[in-house]
Amino acid sequence: MASALVLAQPARGAAAVGRLAETRSTCPYCGVGCGVIIESTAGQVTGVRGDPDHPANFGRLCSKGSTLHLTATDAVRRHDRLLQPQWRRDRTSAPQALAWDATLDRLADRYAALIGEHGPDAVAFYVSGQLLTEEYYVFNKLAKGLIGTNNIDTNSRLCMSSAVAGYKQSLGADAPPACYDDIDRAECLFIAGSNTAWAHPILFRRIEDAKTARPAMKIVVVDPRRTATAEFADLHLQIQPGTDVALFNGMLHAMIWDDRIDRGFVAAHTNGFDALKALVRDTPPREAARICGVPVEAILQAADWFAASPATLSMWCQGLNQSSSGTAKNTALINLHLATGQIGRPGAGPLSLTGQPNAMGGREVGGLANLRRDQGALDRVHESGPVDARPGAGARRARTLRAGRAAGGVRAHRDRALCRCAAAGQHLGREGRHRDQQRAPHQPGACRDRAARRRARRLAHRRRLRAPAAGAPQA
Repeated sequence: MASALVLAQPARGAAAVGRLAETRSTCPYCGVGCGVIIESTAGQVTGVRGDPDHPANFGRLCSKGSTLHLTATDAVRRHDRLLQPQWRRDRTSAPQALAWDATLDRLADRYAALIGEHGPDAVAFYVSGQLLTEEYYVFNKLAKGLIGTNNIDTNSRLCMSSAVAGYKQSLGADAPPACYDDIDRAECLFIAGSNTAWAHPILFRRIEDAKTARPAMKIVVVDPRRTATAEFADLHLQIQPGTDVALFNGMLHAMIWDDRIDRGFVAAHTNGFDALKALVRDTPPREAARICGVPVEAILQAADWFAASPATLSMWCQGLNQSSSGTAKNTALINLHLATGQIGRPGAGPLSLTGQPNAMGGREVGGLANLRRDQGALDRVHESGPVDARPGAGARRARTLRAGRAAGGVRAHRDRALCRCAAAGQHLGREGRHRDQQRAPHQPGACRDRAARRRARRLAHRRRLRAPAAGAPQA
């Protein structure tokens, strides 16, 4: 996808030098979010370089980021970009230029007519992971606040939906409890389903720096392919495609029966462990090795490094997410962190990677169809029904080990609260705290009550839209 440069915040202390101006912005390509300094003359972008003060890249840029200014040349803009709105009178007509004011009026009138005739749920929005968080907020406000529909989804619905569900299922909140700084503190890095060296090259440079600074740091890569990332690893688990859950459950089996888990952490801060233990009993390391097509010794080595390391950080991307069992894969990997206490301290935790520069921004402002806005605050809508980790063959199943509501709680480093959830029937519970905000215990029937109230509000909104305005002529 071709991306256009957006001039953003002027560089600190950098006014125009002659006719040259510098503007700080963010690279619009991958999910690393590198800072860039855009050079421009008379409104035309002439060059791009890395921002040395940006915490994601510290001045580094990959080959795509360093040639970003070429996407703003006159030749490319004339070929790939519309410089003003265009419209067709009908499907067979040639597109014609339309002024911005006329375009906005036409769109507003068309939307109002559709909503007036069919109700607010007749329209929907699907927005890109390229947007800024503030732009996500405006779209969400338009859909849920003005039009009155929940029909808005962001990049998270397609790209990151498995990670979203996995985090909520296991930790109770869609928020990775780790960050890039943890790479510099991790003693074991576990990468699954990601060729980081190619897909996130600037992040991989940081991994290389960490390995150089601490040669004893162990790097494990899980990937069916022999990638550049796998070549860099201390241990490459070249599993059969689609067998990630069997691998993670086999590792957990080894951790449990070799007494490598953190029993104090499990007892104090999780629930569902007995059920999980019974599940992974069907997947001893030797059986996992048979399913995955890797040596049993490699699985045992990976389990040992993961559990015994002072701090283990896991990373994964579309190899886990873009799968029919993606939620199960995410959950099974997060289970390893919860069972071993490898979470909530510097260098330890599950950190999902993404392919879009702001994939999570839409979720942070409620830009998903299963989230709703109520009196200015976005609340999560808990859906009944079975979770995504469906029963199947014993070695392929994944059961959630949920972070629980034990006394004392768990505090992630940098004052981030680790959300804890408790099961309530088929619902994802909300007992305990989330981001230091005390919430009432979840009641299974509350979701149905909220859904009924939401339907009633939508119906009333539709009636108001269809009612004639005061003083308007009556039919």
